[in-house]
Amino acid sequence: MHGLRTAIVGGGIGGCALALSLHAAGLGDVEVFEAASQIGEIGVGINVLPHAVRELTELGLATSLDARAIRTAALAYHNRFGQRIWTEPRGVAAGYRWPQWSIHRGELFGVLQRSVVERLGRARFHPGHPITTSAQLVELSAGFDVVVGCDGVHSIARSMLVPDEGPPLWNGVTMWRGATVMAPFLDGRTMIMAGVVAHRMVVYPIRDLPAGRQLVNWVAEVRTDDGRPMPRQQWNREVDVAEPLAWFADFRFDWLDVPAMIAAADHVLAYPMVDRDPLATWRRGNTTLLGDAAHPMYPVGSNGASQAIIDARVLARELALGATVTDALDAYQRNRLPATAAVVRANRMAGPERCMEIVGELAPQGFQRLDDVISHAELEELATSYRSVAGFDPTVLNDRPSLDVP
Repeated sequence: MHGLRTAIVGGGIGGCALALSLHAAGLGDVEVFEAASQIGEIGVGINVLPHAVRELTELGLATSLDARAIRTAALAYHNRFGQRIWTEPRGVAAGYRWPQWSIHRGELFGVLQRSVVERLGRARFHPGHPITTSAQLVELSAGFDVVVGCDGVHSIARSMLVPDEGPPLWNGVTMWRGATVMAPFLDGRTMIMAGVVAHRMVVYPIRDLPAGRQLVNWVAEVRTDDGRPMPRQQWNREVDVAEPLAWFADFRFDWLDVPAMIAAADHVLAYPMVDRDPLATWRRGNTTLLGDAAHPMYPVGSNGASQAIIDARVLARELALGATVTDALDAYQRNRLPATAAVVRANRMAGPERCMEIVGELAPQGFQRLDDVISHAELEELATSYRSVAGFDPTVLNDRPSLDVP
């Protein structure tokens, strides 16, 4: 649909990916409205899975991002004693045509935001322009052909669809996140998880540094409450390093000293682990949702940002090729709503990390032989089924047609 005017509410990873996807599809009449007045490269680590790396590659961003990321080669699950449960290759090592990137969130966002400014023009990116009321959204929907809510878990666009939904749903888990400069652990290209969902560490390198050092991202997760409803709190709050240290003082393995890693972080941020129930529809008139506004999910399986990037590419293609805006938005929803709802539900069941739960339940004090606790076939099935649900089965991804618009 040539001449289409699109308003994007939220200039984060999903919003920038959509702006770039629309531009690539020949629909460059786009305005991005971002609440933050100053765009900084903030945050800690993030994983971008091969199905999303493919989309960023086809947007021409691979060279810039690859230079800033670690190409993750393996994912390993361990119990709380550091005993290995399961290891699987990742990215190119797993047979994908595209890598898996572990990268600083700020680096990823910085590349996306700068590319939006370079390709669409600085005048089309509007920092310090929050859309916080229904009246503002109504005004946008009257002035643009399409409005896309990319405004995160507290989305005003989503609240227009479901005004009585209430706050995000908390599972009682608090996440402490930090990054530490340190010597590499294992091979310097492996992402590890250790423990169980109610008490676990997630650790992976996100940047190579001089003198053989790395910047290593870590997430300490503990179920600190029964969960819903979530108490009022400040999001992204900085806390004393003593908070996570108190829970992980005994997580010392011969291949990683977790307490020392936590203690060496410059700062620690605390977040609640939340999601929302899948919706029946994302569309109201010419307005739809994308990313965390559409399908906030637990950070299980490294899928949040990746799903938002895929949303962006699918939506841009449908808008470019659809006969009408309504047809395009409905086709986008048919493609993405069931797929992302399945990921939300799978993540509530611990996704591929279910193997840690099983071993933690059956062998709470560790094991002598893993085969006495869980078979290799069971572990393989857990990993394979999640790849299929989340849309990054290597054969399917490698063989499917591009989402580029001819």
